[in-house]
Amino acid sequence: MDNRNDLWRHVDANKERLIALSDRVWGMPEVCYTEKRSVAEHIAELKHQGFRVTENVADIPTAVIGEAGEGGPVIAFLGEYDALPGLSQEAGIAEHKEIEAGGHGHGCGHNLLGSAALLAAVAMKDWLAENKIPGRVRYYGCPAEEGGAAKAFMVRAGAFDDADVAISWHPSSFWEVAPALALANTRADFVFTGRASHAAAAPHLGRSALDAVELMNVGVNYMREHMPSDARVHYALLDTGGIAPNVVQAHARVRYSIRARDLRGMLELVQRVKKIAEGAALMTETKMEMRIVSAVSDLLANTPLEEAMHKVMEELGPPHFDDADKAFAEKIRATLSPQDIAAIWRTVGMPDTGAPLADFLVPRDARRNPAIGSTDIGDVSWAVPTVQAHAPTVALGTPFHTWQVVAQGKQPAAHKAMVHVAKAMAATGAAVLSDPALMAAAKADHKARLGQEGYTSPLPPEVKPPLTMSLG
Repeated sequence: MDNRNDLWRHVDANKERLIALSDRVWGMPEVCYTEKRSVAEHIAELKHQGFRVTENVADIPTAVIGEAGEGGPVIAFLGEYDALPGLSQEAGIAEHKEIEAGGHGHGCGHNLLGSAALLAAVAMKDWLAENKIPGRVRYYGCPAEEGGAAKAFMVRAGAFDDADVAISWHPSSFWEVAPALALANTRADFVFTGRASHAAAAPHLGRSALDAVELMNVGVNYMREHMPSDARVHYALLDTGGIAPNVVQAHARVRYSIRARDLRGMLELVQRVKKIAEGAALMTETKMEMRIVSAVSDLLANTPLEEAMHKVMEELGPPHFDDADKAFAEKIRATLSPQDIAAIWRTVGMPDTGAPLADFLVPRDARRNPAIGSTDIGDVSWAVPTVQAHAPTVALGTPFHTWQVVAQGKQPAAHKAMVHVAKAMAATGAAVLSDPALMAAAKADHKARLGQEGYTSPLPPEVKPPLTMSLG
């Protein structure tokens, strides 16, 4: 049985439907936990394809699981469909032009991410049925990756407890197995409450919550010299207490994102930031409340799965881009700085070839200098052996979370990469299902990386999914 060709045939048979799904989701950009229309589109496709559908996963209205097959191991494909605020952009043009002033946009390519993962799941479902192979395929529709930590809540709720392997991907500049690097991250609000008063007539009677926020920020900035160099701390003011300078501000709120290379280091850093906030409250005679919004773990690698996926991607080769694809990519690159383009090549430790789109597979032994962010797939990787691919959906050098990504989100090049990576994911899943030794090796690797301490959710038990966080 030629597993790969059979699977790829099923991908090709369903690709037009899933490309259309991706484009529809691109056209209805919805941010963190508000993805009602996007998840409805995914649910409709799951039902059309014959999946058994579970909605409201982990008490999250925009999370869904579709399952097909019977018995055997469970292969999970992870999809996303949340957008980013403030990135409204017309498709297919190489200039910044909003569709809606201040509107949202798919600046990280999650419209493609969810559709390709579902395409892989559909192909594997059909392959299992065609060949009467025991096993189950699951599509996890995961909202709110951008700061909402939905997968971490889904892991905590047990949604992955009986999954054997998890497979995903992310839009990128390159064709490669994604390096298993991500920072553990906590988002927390520090809410200060003081006492209002007339700032001129009776300033001595006031206790400024805004002063507390400012002192906290100063303290955290001084801490930066004394924390690990690969840790990251950022903040945003959510409430400054009003717009009247002659009123002492009685309330203020600042949101912090606190990141470190591993979960233990991140939790230690969170406690240090909390102590600074407590000190700011003492200095200003205000009250401080810390509210955890979301939290995610670092990412566990899995060498057997990564090697298996690399072998598949090597056999497939990179997506084939035609002259029209390359011409549009060059127009996008003309909007970028030389530093943008140099930075992306630096992440894979390779010299700039001048190519507008990636036409090669990044070697496994590349001397990488990755730019590391955070993702809630980290928590999935602690619960189940996990592997991810990258596929070149954008012109080389395109920074993510920008209008340029949105402009490329419906282009033929993005569609080609999306279909191609679905083939890589489906074939990786089939390889695991067909080879008990590979499955055993992946699980042994995962167990070894968990260590004696195992996994503890970074989310405190009392913290619920922040379903209204996009509202501030």
